[in-house]
Amino acid sequence: MSRFMRRVPVVRWHWIVVVFATVVLAGCDQGPGEAAGDDSAFNLDNCTIPTERLASGCEGPDCIPALSEPDLASPGDEAAGYLSDTSRVIGLLIDGHPLAVPHNILWFHEIANFTRDGRSFAVTYCPLTGSSLAFDRGAVDGAELRVSGLLFDNNLVMYDRQENRSLWPQMNRQANCGANVGTTLSMIPVVEMRWKRWKTLHPDTDVVSSRTPYARDYREGNYPYDDYERPNNDRVLFDMPIDDRRPPKERVLGIPNGSGGGVALPFGALNTARARVVTVAVGGTDRTVFWSREAQGAMAFETSSTFSVENGKIVDDETGSTWTIEGRAVAGRRAGERLTPVDEAYVAFWFAWAAFQPETTIWTPAS
Repeated sequence: MSRFMRRVPVVRWHWIVVVFATVVLAGCDQGPGEAAGDDSAFNLDNCTIPTERLASGCEGPDCIPALSEPDLASPGDEAAGYLSDTSRVIGLLIDGHPLAVPHNILWFHEIANFTRDGRSFAVTYCPLTGSSLAFDRGAVDGAELRVSGLLFDNNLVMYDRQENRSLWPQMNRQANCGANVGTTLSMIPVVEMRWKRWKTLHPDTDVVSSRTPYARDYREGNYPYDDYERPNNDRVLFDMPIDDRRPPKERVLGIPNGSGGGVALPFGALNTARARVVTVAVGGTDRTVFWSREAQGAMAFETSSTFSVENGKIVDDETGSTWTIEGRAVAGRRAGERLTPVDEAYVAFWFAWAAFQPETTIWTPAS
């Protein structure tokens, strides 16, 4: 075991039993077409992950109900009133149109399936590992992704709704059990940030509304996991090694290199400045990362341009144009241009990122 690792005890405390009961009981309130309590077994015979690290988080497929084509609202709609300015949303652009999927919704559903302009995709969030990823569903012929009820190293394990179901640990980004073993899900670039900043950047955004088929209270004060997200909280549901180089639940922007490594940019280190431009080498290729304290978010890009921060704003060194955290030029000669995001970059809690990318390096301001 690495000198950075320590083990935490298995935590079956009263608080986490209550927390999981809250979320799982919510899964019993089924909407149209849901099948909680389905006792269909998954085939684990050909798994390419250690099956002893699979654990049952709740009882059976769809015990936490994923959303199918959720209702959308505009920022000023009553159905978006459950969000506060500091609510975290997963923001993405689909054919140029902005969409926000709030953590508040995914605390209770974990996966939201969409079809827009002929494109099928899923936006996913695992509350236990703090990981936000969006996937194109083309690899499963457009089949929906759902919650299997299993966890792999505390991370959401998805399944696809094809006839021969496969298991897809979210942070592995591929099928590790079943008919599709070895198939990778193409990622859609997303950025996590505060709702206030996202709707300022995109006043025309759609956002998942509170009008779901389920009786839930999605308001910020109803976070169902107690103090689980507190950065220094080392409690996890199932025992696993914890890398103690950073606080366990600190959010990091992780950029994987495809071979068990990559670079983690901790929010705590980034947050010492109002805005940052960071260049990191990942797999021998330089990536540029923008950080915004106001947004409490970071995003990684592929670009040969160089950037600086002037008066709290990100500008390119060639033209002095002003850029947003999501790589969009909003003023200057390059206004209207967009940088190419790194599709594979995503945000997760540090303990989870380090477990799935054990050879990771950590960016610090002194790097």
